Amino acid sequence: DWISLDAEAFEPRKDQRQVVNRWNRFILGEDYRFHAAVWYPKTREEKRRESHFAVCEAVHESEYSFVKKPFDSKTKRVVKPAHTFEVSLEPDSFTEEKYQLFANYQRVVHHEGPSEYSRSGFKRFLCSGFGQVGEERDGKQQKLGSYHQCYRLDGRLIAIGVLDLLPECVSSVYFIYHEDVQDWKLGKLGILHEIALAIEGGYRHYYMDPETYDWNLFDDDFIKRLSARKYVSMKQERQLNLPARPLTDIEEVEMELDKREALREYLSEADPPLEGVLDSVFENRMPGVLSLEEVRRDIDLGQWRAKLGGDEIVHLKNLVFWEREDMADPGTLKNIIAQFGAALGPSLVQQLVLDLT
Repeated sequence: DWISLDAEAFEPRKDQRQVVNRWNRFILGEDYRFHAAVWYPKTREEKRRESHFAVCEAVHESEYSFVKKPFDSKTKRVVKPAHTFEVSLEPDSFTEEKYQLFANYQRVVHHEGPSEYSRSGFKRFLCSGFGQVGEERDGKQQKLGSYHQCYRLDGRLIAIGVLDLLPECVSSVYFIYHEDVQDWKLGKLGILHEIALAIEGGYRHYYMDPETYDWNLFDDDFIKRLSARKYVSMKQERQLNLPARPLTDIEEVEMELDKREALREYLSEADPPLEGVLDSVFENRMPGVLSLEEVRRDIDLGQWRAKLGGDEIVHLKNLVFWEREDMADPGTLKNIIAQFGAALGPSLVQQLVLDLT
């Protein structure tokens, strides 16, 4: 299941704050930080705000377009940060630079051989989203579509976040980084940058698919518990005082003497039945996604243009199955299209072409 959160309400953990602060110190350098403190002393209000970690301010602190330019009175020169760190939101187009970063990530992190990744595979996997459009919202222009959020260090591409920007959410698809910067935990840094994008861009929600990430999002204790059991509830793990590893037979017997029913019930959920899983976005009621009733009311899906083959573009209402199927029937093509439309929203449905080839 996708992890979803309200970006405005997000409170980063201590380890996430440490990653950002450590990265900012590395980028800015001691000399720059000293001169910046002299030339731009913090106001009383800024010092008061330091007690609360503001995600947007923190992630932008070391971005070159945001840093201030203090002056060194001895050298008569502007003091620059130790490194130039730039973050840009770009169309999800293919470049050789992006591919080389992808190849390094697949080789080093996923231990894939050269035959397991290719330029064509990279294009198909991460460079073939649903285009880019703009929409006026609350007086501001909001970007919608598929994008690459690119991270550059001293002009060199070191990481890419692959994103789908929808009217009500920033959806993270994949994140890659170069082996040279893996000790800086760029995955966690990327998450916070993407949450900041969701806040500043008015997207409200942030989604990511945990199965597509190798970001070490969770702390080490949680990762160990996920490795020990297929089903993990941190609340019950703590209540039962379970170790972060598989239980031995003796430990299960000893623990059952005191918490027999609770332990049995918890461990029996290690492999939950699949029939209880809700697959439809309508049933899951995902934040930022239209309900079935709202799709019927706000989107004329029959007018959605679709590509069938070659250059042929038709409206969905002209296809044979359209009148025969009901969008409320799970598993039908019309239902699947309705779910897709619910996630995209009325504006994107009008502007995009659905590829049915």
